[in-house]
Amino acid sequence: MNPTTLAGRIIQFGLTRIVLGVLVIAAAAFLVQLVVGGLLGGLGLGTPEELTLRFVVPLVVAVHFAYIGFVRLVERRPASELSGKGAVRETGAGVAVGAGLQAACVGAVAALGYFQVTGSNPVSAVVPTFAVAVASGYVEEVVFRGVLFRIVEESLGTWIALALTSLLFGFAHMSNPNATVFSSFAIAMEAGVLLGAAYVLTRRLWLAVGIHFAWNFTQGGIFGVRISGLTMDGLLESELSGPALLSGGEFGLEASVFALVLGTGMGVLFLVQAGRSGHFIAPFWRRPRQAAPEGRSAEPNGDGGAAEGTEREAGDRIGHGHGDQHRPQPEPHTPEPDGGP
Repeated sequence: MNPTTLAGRIIQFGLTRIVLGVLVIAAAAFLVQLVVGGLLGGLGLGTPEELTLRFVVPLVVAVHFAYIGFVRLVERRPASELSGKGAVRETGAGVAVGAGLQAACVGAVAALGYFQVTGSNPVSAVVPTFAVAVASGYVEEVVFRGVLFRIVEESLGTWIALALTSLLFGFAHMSNPNATVFSSFAIAMEAGVLLGAAYVLTRRLWLAVGIHFAWNFTQGGIFGVRISGLTMDGLLESELSGPALLSGGEFGLEASVFALVLGTGMGVLFLVQAGRSGHFIAPFWRRPRQAAPEGRSAEPNGDGGAAEGTEREAGDRIGHGHGDQHRPQPEPHTPEPDGGP
């Protein structure tokens, strides 16, 4: 699609790309459910609703390639945020962070006597919980950070994109069992900010995917705590008691003040490091008006603005860019002293 034509500019507009990206991912998920679910049911191997690995693996693969196809065909660039180089290292680091945060939350609640182990389960009982963690950790990150955060950030900048997508992510859990306004706010801060900051720090999705997966699997698959209000089987069977503010109550640990403080604190640390590395994008109205050479993008610099001489033209600043202009890259040089949050 030629970006200089009216139709091309409509396609390249930020809101249009958000809608298209979400629809493409939803279509891929629906197709997997239809084809794989029918196959599993016909063979008597289970249903997609059980979220067994037989369903989750093709789901993740389908969403992965659907997103890459969307980026290549619509945005006309390689999906560098999902590149394989460094993926294992960053995902592993994310797993360590997510598991560590949840273990710290459980430890804090247990120290107060509000977490009790009541039994255990065989490893096989944890497979569905593992599958849920894999599916949510990958698919939700592609949607919320890969599509929503990234495209909003192109126009409105890092801080507004972080605020909007964090709130959306938190209150998307409002329909979960035992959810409250506080639990949704807590998820917006401890998870929305943390995962958005992980993307800003690396400009890739793998760190956020690892954190999201381990955050869910550790609390549900290991400690047997509800995941966002949903009861899942874990290696341990456990009960939470005490004040809901401390234990999270019926919603689970994510609604506890410990998760709120620890998750948000880690997110702030990521943001500080991202700012020092010059990874912030300013909103379009704060960027220099100088037109960029063809093929160059508005790049973040240390003071949260765009690097001089690399600004997209006025029409592109509201989401009409094309090619690599959709993919802001961090500056390799040392940022200005006043950069970051």
